[in-house]
Amino acid sequence: MLELSTPVQYVKGIGPRLSEVLAAKGLNTVDDLLHYLPFRYEDRLNPRGVAELRPGEMATVIAEVRNSGLFRTRRMPLFQMVAGQGRAKLKCIWFNSAYLKDKFPPGQIVALYGKVEQDKRGELQIVQPQFEILGDVAEEGAAEVSEQKAAASLEIGRIVPIYEATGQGRLTSRWFRRTIRQALENLPANLLDPVPATIRQRLSLMGPREALWQVHWPEAGESLRDLQEARTPAHVRMIFEELFLLELGLELKRRQLKAETGVAFQLNEPARQAIKKILPFHPTFAQKRALKEIAADMEKPAPMRRLLQGDVGSGKTIVAFEAAIIAIENGYQVALMAPTEILAQQHYFSARRILENAGYRIVLLTGSLEEDRKREVRRHIRQGNAQLVIGTHALIEQKVEFDKLGLVIVDEQHRFGVLQRFKLMKKSGDSEPGKLPDQLAPEPDVLVMTATPIPRTLALTLYGDLDVSVLDELPPGRTPIVTRRVSDERSDEVWKFVRKQVEAGRQAYVVYPVIEENETTELKAALKMYKEMTSRIFPDLRIGLLHGKLEAGLKETVMRMFQKGELHILVSTTVIEVGVDVPNAAVMVVEHAERFGLAQLHQLRGRIGRGAAKSYCILMTGGKVSEDGERRLDAMVRTNDGFQLAELDLELRGPGEFFGTRQAGMPSFRVANLIRDRDLLELAKREAAAVLAGPNSEISQGEIDSAIRIMRTRWQKTYGLLEAG
Repeated sequence: MLELSTPVQYVKGIGPRLSEVLAAKGLNTVDDLLHYLPFRYEDRLNPRGVAELRPGEMATVIAEVRNSGLFRTRRMPLFQMVAGQGRAKLKCIWFNSAYLKDKFPPGQIVALYGKVEQDKRGELQIVQPQFEILGDVAEEGAAEVSEQKAAASLEIGRIVPIYEATGQGRLTSRWFRRTIRQALENLPANLLDPVPATIRQRLSLMGPREALWQVHWPEAGESLRDLQEARTPAHVRMIFEELFLLELGLELKRRQLKAETGVAFQLNEPARQAIKKILPFHPTFAQKRALKEIAADMEKPAPMRRLLQGDVGSGKTIVAFEAAIIAIENGYQVALMAPTEILAQQHYFSARRILENAGYRIVLLTGSLEEDRKREVRRHIRQGNAQLVIGTHALIEQKVEFDKLGLVIVDEQHRFGVLQRFKLMKKSGDSEPGKLPDQLAPEPDVLVMTATPIPRTLALTLYGDLDVSVLDELPPGRTPIVTRRVSDERSDEVWKFVRKQVEAGRQAYVVYPVIEENETTELKAALKMYKEMTSRIFPDLRIGLLHGKLEAGLKETVMRMFQKGELHILVSTTVIEVGVDVPNAAVMVVEHAERFGLAQLHQLRGRIGRGAAKSYCILMTGGKVSEDGERRLDAMVRTNDGFQLAELDLELRGPGEFFGTRQAGMPSFRVANLIRDRDLLELAKREAAAVLAGPNSEISQGEIDSAIRIMRTRWQKTYGLLEAG
């Protein structure tokens, strides 16, 4: 008998050698193997006869190999196989597939799946079909597979699960069918269920063992469409369980954090007056609401864990500074961590402009500072002289010690690993080894900011341990940005428009996807276009160049010149994507806009429209644009709403790539899909919170303990963020 925790090598037919191949795919235990789900299903209950096939349809056909051969063409080797039933024939073609040469001896029975087409002579064919070898007629000594054999087969006469092959094709779909079936047959009759009985009954969820059987071996009447869309009762059960365990872990983490000792800040009169003093304009309703939520959290004795989410230009920074004042007025230090030096410097200049006149002491700590200067800044931090410390990841280096850290603000959280956030939270000054628990410094409050609008489904997983405040309106004076899309064949018109805007006293950004030209692409590059603009297009204008390879001091100089209006045009790569604030910049031209992600385009566009003048974003495209590229560009022209764009971006790219790089701490789901299963995620979150609110008349302590135990073993290896030890 197998247990879910049994290593896969002990499943019959695997052994030590094949278990290494499976381990490379992340399949280490029986549980992992059983969660390796089919990526599609074929209806081989009633496979189509070759004579019944019609051009344009997707079909599964089971037929006998008549002949096959490899043909050399000028462009590539081409393999052709003809299969048939009676007189009806079907031609199959594979490109670049010399390895198939000896795969199809005449008389072999094969299952073929693909799109049926007609060739030039009107004959039926399937190009690049998926195939499976089912048996050899000759070895049976008969002209066709007997009904008895078909009925007993895992391959014919049923809905058949199709698995992705692995190990350079050694472990085929057919191999997975046999092996998974073997594992299922040797499971205990009753598997431990993490979902409490009352929830199962209320949601009509089947048991875990039954779900595993039916997701791998669907019954004859199951809807093929529901199977392909993962909406059968068996799929829903497994998806809900996975999301339930995730949300259970995040809810547990949230409760553990709230049980820790934080700082109970007082929102007293001096703090209120100090906040009023720094406000440069009348705040929006959304800003007032966010500050109220943040202040209420800060007054509680448990540490605040809050995400401040707002579209570009919604005024997050001023809200963060208001929160900083509350902490500073209570005698604590504040750390603000930004992902890049440019953004850290931007925050530093903003903080000095807004806070220094009110008497607050602000320092900047980045990796590029000279060592003597760094030492001096670290000394001010350690002695408590620095009240607001702004920096990059240099803040989490071991040498940096705070005297009395009360609030941590993390900007653009998704660019940091989740563990970096935790590292900075642990920087409260006197948490030294050897101190008793009651002598340790309280946990600082944490405010995470992001200008990347995050769809609710992602927020529930990435930031499930945080409460969320949303800034969903723009401050007064911000004008909507007009976005237009043009081909680069019209570049002369675009440059005339840029010149006209500069003559009217405005400034412009011109953004390129790469710094230098590359032999493998035909993209225009920032360096080359900067030279062309200064020598040919705008020889009479002052133009700056900004990109990631410039040394920090030069970057700062160029940016400062642009902010002061000393440059008319800034040619740049995406280093200006976040945080750069130049109210007079009213034009942005993005060349090769089809090469940028949707979130990235929206972030770039957010650099303009910060003043009273009407602003324009021109998306220039070069060459053929993909279908997804068309959807991205159309969406940019259609709306300025970052949350709408974020939803579309999530759909187009999937959660793993939503932020441009794979998110640190992003859970890798085995069954669930965040886009498809949003409704189940919301449901799982509610049910997980209800379970941890027990025990009560519906849920026993034993069921809660069992669910938490299974959650820890299931998620510890795949989702270290939980830290639910």
